[in-house]
Amino acid sequence: MNLALFDFDGTITEVPTYPDFVRMAIRPRRKLWAGPLLSPLIVGYRCGVVTDEYIRKWISLFGFVGEDPGRVRRAGEDYAKRVLPGMMRPMALERIAWHKAQGDRVVVVSASLAAYLEPWCKSLDVEVICTQIEIKNGRLTGRYVDGDCTRDEKSRRIRERYTLDDYEVIYAYGDREDDREMLNLASRRFFCWQEES
Repeated sequence: MNLALFDFDGTITEVPTYPDFVRMAIRPRRKLWAGPLLSPLIVGYRCGVVTDEYIRKWISLFGFVGEDPGRVRRAGEDYAKRVLPGMMRPMALERIAWHKAQGDRVVVVSASLAAYLEPWCKSLDVEVICTQIEIKNGRLTGRYVDGDCTRDEKSRRIRERYTLDDYEVIYAYGDREDDREMLNLASRRFFCWQEES
């Protein structure tokens, strides 16, 4: 059996998915008070001095702390069903289908939130490793369980879950330098859909 590892945003999708989800899932009243607090980070992000991971961490904290996990999960299921299909790269879906037809184990490995990525992956019958928001005392804390699933965290979680020596060929697909650690696990690496030697 082979293993196929796919990044999500920018690899399977045409555009980032996190911004649209948080705009939809975070309550309007919360946006009003969190917006001014986050605006310096947003400006820094647009200027290239604040990283994706850093801004996602703070938006998730301010946006979801104290929230009902069921409400956010339902928002994620709705987003996965109604919005995500319009963001997909046809070639990515074809490649996933090809791997599944070969009998390969297909895993989406992403910093995207479990609220919407888990139901989307379930609809395709593929496995998922992604960013989870912590739940304590029946409420979301806004903090990530084990951090943001990006960079070396992707490769760490893959190694933790799968014995890589069990697979004849490991494929990996990514589109950004923060996918590099995951790509380095593979014998066949595809960066922006071009195979690397």
